[in-house]
Amino acid sequence: MNPLNHVAIIMDGNGRWGLKKKKSRNAGHKAGLNTVEKIIKETIKNNIKFLTLYAFSTENWKRPKKEINFLFSLLENFLKDKIEDLNKQKIKLKIIGKKNFSPELNYLLRVSEKKTFNNKRLQINLALNYGSKVELINAFKDLKKNNEIINEKNLNKYLQTGNTPDPDLLIRTGDTKRLSNFLLWQLAYSEIFFEKKLWPDFNEKDYNKIINRYKKIKRNFGNI
Repeated sequence: MNPLNHVAIIMDGNGRWGLKKKKSRNAGHKAGLNTVEKIIKETIKNNIKFLTLYAFSTENWKRPKKEINFLFSLLENFLKDKIEDLNKQKIKLKIIGKKNFSPELNYLLRVSEKKTFNNKRLQINLALNYGSKVELINAFKDLKKNNEIINEKNLNKYLQTGNTPDPDLLIRTGDTKRLSNFLLWQLAYSEIFFEKKLWPDFNEKDYNKIINRYKKIKRNFGNI
């Protein structure tokens, strides 16, 4: 049975879910937050140590300003309401991506990371204003600046995921089959599951079904 240390998720389909329910895209984003909480709990139950969530990409700035503002206000409220609870549960929050938001949100992100820094039960990497191509370019620039040999070990040091092991498993909801500039280097040998359900409809049963399927896969890493 395959060990499972790190799950990465592209949480796709919030906006479509909101429109499908004859509401708004924002209603879908709000519903998607409930799914995040369920999946965090289930990740802990499965004794998985790392969870990386793709929340906002560098390309998402192309969306309507009203939707972007709503997303960030949702995140602000989530951090204000839940960070103490995450800390009590010994969950570490790490932001990957460029913290280039409002002064208030930047402050909340810094405080949340600092408060939870020493927690070991589960590390959540929240990908915000994140793009894998930019991450890789910056890592190579850092290698050059520090005059280090370009190899896999040295490059890994400069990626935003840092000492986090590469994802064993990637799940993308929303019936879209692409990586969308997410963890391109780190996903080199991850098992990938594309899920038809939109993110707000994705539940604990769906998650565990994928985990169980993953555990039965014969992983060769180039061997036979």
